[in-house]
Amino acid sequence: MSVAEPRRIALFRHAKADWPQVTDHERPLAERGRLDAAEAGRRLADTGITFDLALCSTAVRTRETWKLAVHEFPHRPKTVYEERIYEASPGELIALLNETPDDVRNILLIGHNPGVQGLADVLSAEAEGDALDRMHRRGFPAAAFAVLTFDGPWKSLEPGTARLADYWAPAD
Repeated sequence: MSVAEPRRIALFRHAKADWPQVTDHERPLAERGRLDAAEAGRRLADTGITFDLALCSTAVRTRETWKLAVHEFPHRPKTVYEERIYEASPGELIALLNETPDDVRNILLIGHNPGVQGLADVLSAEAEGDALDRMHRRGFPAAAFAVLTFDGPWKSLEPGTARLADYWAPAD
């Protein structure tokens, strides 16, 4: 694959979590979260993107979100559970994405706020249609995702190098 071909990154926030008496890392999805995770999976599948790699936080709620969403995909990407995504800043997430081998074209990152929303904001130099307005208006609620495109090798991904191509959030 040529590094000149556009790459895509889908930034997917975990679905709504419950608040039982467990550590934050161990919080499971709420019932609403289970429904929204599956719907987000259908919406991601509808984008037509074939993801080569899914990077998922090790937190229980992100793993459960991914397990429910991926069942909606026609092709299951290789999945890597990455502890560095949990509580990561946008800069730390960019550093993680910079490590991606160049034979990977499309990545899905399943993570947490404020890191995921911050990453979408910092990477997006421009947007298609009203995607950026919708994202700024809605924020990045649980189970929301943003799809960004950029050109070049993964190591060149940095603030302002991507274009926001799509944004979706579940209905309140």
